[in-house]
Amino acid sequence: MITKSDLEKIDTQRIFKIYDKWPKIAQESFELKLKPVNFENIEHIVFAGMGGSGAIGDVFSSILSKTKIHVNVVKGYLLPTTVDSNTLVVIVSVSGNTAETLAILNSAHKLNCKIIVFSSGGKMEDFCIKNKIQHIHVIQHHSPRASFTSYLYTMLKVLYNILQIKEEDILESIDELKKINTKINSSNLTNTNPAINLAEWITNIPMIYYPLGLKSIAIRFKNSLQENAKIHAIAEDAVEACHNGIVAWEGKNNIKPILLRGSHDYIKTKERFDILKIYFKEKNIDFYEIYSNSDNILSKIISLIYLLDYTTIYFATLLKIDPSPVNSIDYIKKRM
Repeated sequence: MITKSDLEKIDTQRIFKIYDKWPKIAQESFELKLKPVNFENIEHIVFAGMGGSGAIGDVFSSILSKTKIHVNVVKGYLLPTTVDSNTLVVIVSVSGNTAETLAILNSAHKLNCKIIVFSSGGKMEDFCIKNKIQHIHVIQHHSPRASFTSYLYTMLKVLYNILQIKEEDILESIDELKKINTKINSSNLTNTNPAINLAEWITNIPMIYYPLGLKSIAIRFKNSLQENAKIHAIAEDAVEACHNGIVAWEGKNNIKPILLRGSHDYIKTKERFDILKIYFKEKNIDFYEIYSNSDNILSKIISLIYLLDYTTIYFATLLKIDPSPVNSIDYIKKRM
């Protein structure tokens, strides 16, 4: 079992302490004295960001999936060709210096899109001041991935009028963070901690199967495993996998399947997951099942992300790997 001294010895930059504070950071961010923006005639929203910033765009795409607003999430240098003056481009860069996202900002400005930018400063804030673009300064906590709740809940406050999400649902999601925090934070390093239990179960490469509505959670989990635990991880749509990926289980591998499930998944999706479970049992393939525990889409997403992100911190600790450094990312950036 992991001890507090293990965490403090291995996690040299104490990222776990930021995760312990996620509910508090979320609440403080949503209570900031910021006025919601009110862009008119929005037909299309583009969320642009990379890495931890990009994961926030995935979450907003899920939130808006049941509205009539067309949504794109861009992780790269190019805007969709469909953008115009009725497109809102939401730029997220925790550092404020992300090259890909700066390119998107420049393109959106030239195309006369409606733009709002969230960052901790950097070149992005300078560009916004120079070109009179609305910029919201958000505090960075440790790193982009650890800053997830500060950015998500600041953006929920500012984009409230556009998102068609009830304030009570946002407040409920913060309450859910508080509830799960008591189970998974670093003060509960026992076998009642579900994040530790999952971390101990992961012994090889995780294959994360997800339904469409939980795609943002699967991508975030994959990314956090890669950054925090420094391991390979795979995420696959469960329905699509039944048409191709399932065949790979016929050969030898060192993959361990994790099934992300929602209690209100589409009935045929539930059927696919049940068949996958039977298949894995017949093949003696050990799998792990994780259910969301809420009807509220925001609560569902944020509570699972919290559980799974903390799992990656505990898993890194078990592997005796410092979760904070991302030397390979730095290697790439220095050569760009």
